[in-house]
Amino acid sequence: MASYLRIEPGHGSIEVGHINYSPLLQNSVEGTETMYLMMKNAFEVLGNRRYEWKCNNLNSSSKKAALRLGFKFEGVFRQMFIFKGRSRDSAWFSILDKEWPKNKKRFLNYLKKINFDKNFKQIKKL
Repeated sequence: MASYLRIEPGHGSIEVGHINYSPLLQNSVEGTETMYLMMKNAFEVLGNRRYEWKCNNLNSSSKKAALRLGFKFEGVFRQMFIFKGRSRDSAWFSILDKEWPKNKKRFLNYLKKINFDKNFKQIKKL
């Protein structure tokens, strides 16, 4: 599961969140392609200027995924939430519309059939 959140059409901003992949989808080509398709829709169909990723600052896997997918780290909002009775700092990442063409090219090169062997294992990483 993955959802669009914080949709702000007047500002041209949208966030991807509530990403909850099963272990079979985590670190997979299909999971990567899903993120590509959501980004493509956010920029090319919905016309956004900014695509955001926000996560718990303690979630190193989520922060690593954001960077792998081309998001740029913007900073940490300290004490942003109280979640399950604990204070949460949120790490913020984004991709801007002017950065999208370069990121799109990275995804398209990654997703080419020639980038996978006969067992569907990637040859070059994203």
